[in-house]
Amino acid sequence: MLDVRRLRLLCDLSRLGTIAAVAQAHTYTPSAVSQQLSTLEREAGVPLLERTGRRVVLTAAGRVLVAHAETVLAALEQTSAALASLGTGLSGPLRIGAYPTAVRALLPATLVALGQQHPGLELMVTELDPVDVPAALRERRLDVGLLNDYDAVPVEPDPTLDAVPLLDETVFLAVPADGADSLDTARDATWILASPGTLCHTATLQVCRTAGFTPRARHHADDFATVLALVAAGQGVSIVPQVAAARPPAGVRLIPLPTRRRTRIAYRHGAASHPAVAAFVAAIRTAADEVVR
Repeated sequence: MLDVRRLRLLCDLSRLGTIAAVAQAHTYTPSAVSQQLSTLEREAGVPLLERTGRRVVLTAAGRVLVAHAETVLAALEQTSAALASLGTGLSGPLRIGAYPTAVRALLPATLVALGQQHPGLELMVTELDPVDVPAALRERRLDVGLLNDYDAVPVEPDPTLDAVPLLDETVFLAVPADGADSLDTARDATWILASPGTLCHTATLQVCRTAGFTPRARHHADDFATVLALVAAGQGVSIVPQVAAARPPAGVRLIPLPTRRRTRIAYRHGAASHPAVAAFVAAIRTAADEVVR
């Protein structure tokens, strides 16, 4: 009988590429991961890994097992969802990951609604950049999470996750009241950028490069309320999505750009029918409709 926990480790090795990375993701030691994978090989009765220099790679049998293991893991999620739907009420933890703007603009109303409708749920929110959400879902640190991408920086869907649309937003150039009147005239302005490595930082760079220039950063800030306060203070210009720009401070002018940001609600394969996940999707969609109506 193949052990499900070991199958997860093999799938993670296929995705992450090294035993060290798998160990870090699960807070195991590399030797513990190696031992578990060796045990899985004995259970399977065929070699699953082979060494190439100092690395291990999947054999043909290992790749076949990973493909089937993903199906097994999704079926287990569906089984958990089916069992949960038989209960008389929702209870237990629901771990939610969202980017800062959504935590501020969408989650308060969502959490209130869920708390009123399902008082047995233990709602737990973690603020995460969208680039970190897929790993947190795969590693079961989250049950649901918000992903987004921009027209300028499309993100390939994660094959281990399912997702449904939540928002499709206009993206604005935010400038001081007496500042630039277009992206082209903002090329010589100082810019307020998100932290390097975040999706918002990458999207801003790409939007500007498409317009033929590289933005000159003066400040770095990840919270859009802070970004807009800096713009209002004449400290630079920035790019902000519609939800973040719903109530700009005085002294900020918003110029719509020909790019959009899309947000999706993501969860593991098979989890869509889990009643807690379904309740979250319904509640946050109601909250989003109120914000962007």
